Amino acid sequence: MLKVQEIRELIKLVDQSSIDEFVYENEGSKIQMKKSVAPVIGAVQSVVHTEVPTVPAIQAVQAAPVATVQETKQEPVTEAPVQADTSNLHKITSPMVGTFYASPSPDTDVYVKAGSKVSKDSIVCIVEAMKLFNEIEAEVNGEIVEVLAKNGQLVEYGQPLFLVKPE
Repeated sequence: MLKVQEIRELIKLVDQSSIDEFVYENEGSKIQMKKSVAPVIGAVQSVVHTEVPTVPAIQAVQAAPVATVQETKQEPVTEAPVQADTSNLHKITSPMVGTFYASPSPDTDVYVKAGSKVSKDSIVCIVEAMKLFNEIEAEVNGEIVEVLAKNGQLVEYGQPLFLVKPE
C-alpha cells in the first residue's frame, strides 16, 4: 500500500511527464491517474484525476475515494526558435524514464558540457530510475555540441539528452 506522500510524488511526476495516464495495482488496491490537456488560448490547463483505494486506514483520512487536482498554468505564447541542422549530429538518448543528473553528486562538476571531448565509453550523465543510478555512456567518439536536458529534469525513454559531433 502506498503512503500519502508517495501518492503525492506520483501525482507530481505524472504532471511533469508527457504521459497521459498511469495505473498502479497492488494487492487489491488500484491508483489511476489521468491527465487531460484542454486547448485554451494563452493558457494550459491540466487535470489530474486520482482514484484513492478504499482501505480502512485511508478512509479516515480521505472522505471520498476520488480526489481531483486541477491546476492552471499561464504560459506566454512565443514563436518557435529556428532550429539548426542537426542531421549530421549524433543524439545520445535516454534509455529509460527517470531523472537526469549532469554530475555524480550535487557538489561535483558536471560530467560533460558543450565543447567537451568524449569517447565511446565516456560517462556523460546519470539517469536515476526507482532509486537506481544508471550511468549513460557517450556511444560515439566526438565533441558535445549541446546539452539538451537540465539537471534534475524528468526525462522520457528515447528523449535526446545530448548532441554530439562525431569524429
